[in-house]
Amino acid sequence: MKLLEERILKDGIVLGDNVLKVDNFLNHQIDPVLMQQLGDEFARYFADKKITKILTVETSGIVPAVFTGLALGVKVVFARKQKSLTMRDNLYSATVYSFTKDVTNEITISKQYLDENDTVLIIDDFLANGQATNGLMEICNQAGAEIAGVGIVIEKSFQKGRKILEEQGMDVYSLARIKAFENGTVQFIEE
Repeated sequence: MKLLEERILKDGIVLGDNVLKVDNFLNHQIDPVLMQQLGDEFARYFADKKITKILTVETSGIVPAVFTGLALGVKVVFARKQKSLTMRDNLYSATVYSFTKDVTNEITISKQYLDENDTVLIIDDFLANGQATNGLMEICNQAGAEIAGVGIVIEKSFQKGRKILEEQGMDVYSLARIKAFENGTVQFIEE
């Protein structure tokens, strides 16, 4: 998606060899016009999949997931990284490691909001090693829900996440695919 690539080049900041900071429009400050366009594109791509729910992990996946849910007319469920007083029992859970934050979280979703009647589209902000997506897939398997595909805003194609998901038969659609970070700049895969 050229619009997203242009925005990454304009506002993204490369940190080291494998971190891209996009908090100007995605991870801290949100550009709702851009997010609506991303949601519309995910909805266009997955339109024929009979999706009943969008699934993501808090926090950065919520905004693109909500705009995708709006475009598809379906509800959005997000996995919590921390248990709350109102969510103690009757949960699906999975363990997820975050490279960016160097922390392992147990993500949870109430059994009330996901079951075997759901066809799920997983949406996330980044795909690197596939940990968050694998955790959400594990939760879908616990619920007996069908997974229609995975929508990723920004994919670091030089890491193993896509390969892991495709080996599991997932339809992965990434709006921006990064080939490498070279001399502090982003290089995209040309498709």
